[in-house]
Amino acid sequence: MSAASESLILFTRYPEPGATKTRLMPVLGPEGAAEFQRRLTERAAKTAAEAGSCRGLTLEIRHQGGSVVLMRNWLGGIFTFRPQGCGDIGARMQSSLAAAFAKGAQRAVLIGSDIPGLNAATVLRAYDALTHHDLVFGPAADGGYYLIGMTAACFRRGTPYLGPGIAWGSSDVLARTLAMVRDARLAYRLLETLADVDRPHDLPAAMQALCSGSDRPAISVVIPALNEAGQIAESLSTLARAPDVETIVVDGGSTDATVTVARTAGVRTIVARPPRSTQMNAGAAAASGDILLFLHADTRLPVGFEEQVRKTLARPRVAAGAFRLMIDGNQIGLGTIERVANWRSRFLQMPYGDQALFMRRNTFWELGAFPPIPIMEDFELVRRLKRRGRIVLAPGCAETSGRRWLRLGAVKTFLINQCVIGAYCVGVSPQRLVVWYRGKKG
Repeated sequence: MSAASESLILFTRYPEPGATKTRLMPVLGPEGAAEFQRRLTERAAKTAAEAGSCRGLTLEIRHQGGSVVLMRNWLGGIFTFRPQGCGDIGARMQSSLAAAFAKGAQRAVLIGSDIPGLNAATVLRAYDALTHHDLVFGPAADGGYYLIGMTAACFRRGTPYLGPGIAWGSSDVLARTLAMVRDARLAYRLLETLADVDRPHDLPAAMQALCSGSDRPAISVVIPALNEAGQIAESLSTLARAPDVETIVVDGGSTDATVTVARTAGVRTIVARPPRSTQMNAGAAAASGDILLFLHADTRLPVGFEEQVRKTLARPRVAAGAFRLMIDGNQIGLGTIERVANWRSRFLQMPYGDQALFMRRNTFWELGAFPPIPIMEDFELVRRLKRRGRIVLAPGCAETSGRRWLRLGAVKTFLINQCVIGAYCVGVSPQRLVVWYRGKKG
């Protein structure tokens, strides 16, 4: 087949915050959902490029949102870019396929970008199927389909299965489509069923598929930050020396030099508005490591932390870990707070976020990530982790800034923290708690 005889069309959306993956926004936030859309699209584009190089396909990306210039600057290279146009998804698919056949294609396949498990081998099987069939479909686990392919002769016979008779977005899209195809006496083939990513409960399987491959780092360190220019450079210094570790700074809209400091250190930096829970979830969605470690921007990990993390999680029945707390400062009372925190962490298995919580990627997503609340997100995740397995302390210390205790005094800060925990445990909403807590902090 010549390059013009077979066409591959990728349907996707430009990753604009607030306009893409909206059903993931409660967990990832607008920016995190857009960053996840970016990651999905880049994975799909790589798959399309691999299939195209194997078979000599004409490659086209049809997009919603953004512009041809933005798409070309982002994905560039071997693709032709065009807007999807107007109408429902069926009308847009029909017009895209019509354009491919009008240019001389004899076989055309259209894929979506929301299937992280889709690979080039599956796409190529679709073209092989069209040698003996009029149509080919890739069934999606939600009842739709992630791939449709057809011959030019089939298209000329009409496409009622792309028309208004299909309730797009429903769970019986493929079933209704196939009923119309059978009524038209068309020969079709089904490929393997794959899962798409549409809702938060789809994220565990999606992250497993996105993070497959031998070149991923072992540990991803996620650092939520907001106006931390004076602290974050020192926190990043230890990470820079650690092998097989990626670092992702998730900036919440800093007005100081936080982003500049992070990027100067060569660290990947993305933007996601607070609360911190959403920032950390967004960073986790961008991460590739098998292990996720959540680090506050004013906390420094010990040298060799990566080996301690791996050994801790390798212990039997361990769901998560953290480091012993060390507070940077010499104010009276800080030593006592350290001892109380480390006792609580060891015997009650209740470490907090300033101790650098870490866990396996699958565990994090299967537990629903950090709850999207403005305070107590680490406390709530740890409670879920305890139901999953043991939470143990690594031998090293996470040294955190003493500024919070210095501002109000060690004893007063400790008492405020305990009051917040107690109120949360008896059912006071995080929204009320965060207003009270910030007021007490001054």
